[in-house]
Amino acid sequence: MDNRNLNSEERESSSGTYSTGYESKLSRTQLTRLFEDELKDIFWAEKALTKAMTKMIDNSHNPELRDAIRGHLTDTENQVIRLEQVFEEVGKPAASQKCDAMEGLIKEADVIIKESDEGSMRDAGIISAAQKVEHYEIATYGTLRQMAETLELDHAVELLQTTLDEEKAADEKLTEIAVRLINKQNINSN
Repeated sequence: MDNRNLNSEERESSSGTYSTGYESKLSRTQLTRLFEDELKDIFWAEKALTKAMTKMIDNSHNPELRDAIRGHLTDTENQVIRLEQVFEEVGKPAASQKCDAMEGLIKEADVIIKESDEGSMRDAGIISAAQKVEHYEIATYGTLRQMAETLELDHAVELLQTTLDEEKAADEKLTEIAVRLINKQNINSN
């Protein structure tokens, strides 16, 4: 940027010393676009997960693991509804764009299911794959929640926090099942 034709206030602003209202508005607009793009990404991811989770349920051996995934599938379906409400708050139609990260995590889960022995070993693999998904979702919802707070989207903050709390709880439940049941079964079976 050529600073020669700017007044001293504009030169200071362009150098990053402080922000004018225009720059603040520009940053907000860019953050809004990023927020909307990230919403589209996780919207696609959650919809894709509903299918993947059904496959995990069908291939799980341990009834407690099946129940945990089944319960989180219900949460995921509600998360899709919440995302639709967030889109509504920002005045945009609910739309999705392919999430390459989630697609990769789902493909990895499929490989784990196909390549692991049926029973507790496959259950351990399913937990591993599911926790990778949960960690991605925790990162995404945490970021979206913070963006919504910055953008002063109060209802979106509440909706995204609810989902973030569910994702953390699902991760903790998977850890608890792995530690208490699945991992010990695999050690004892060798």
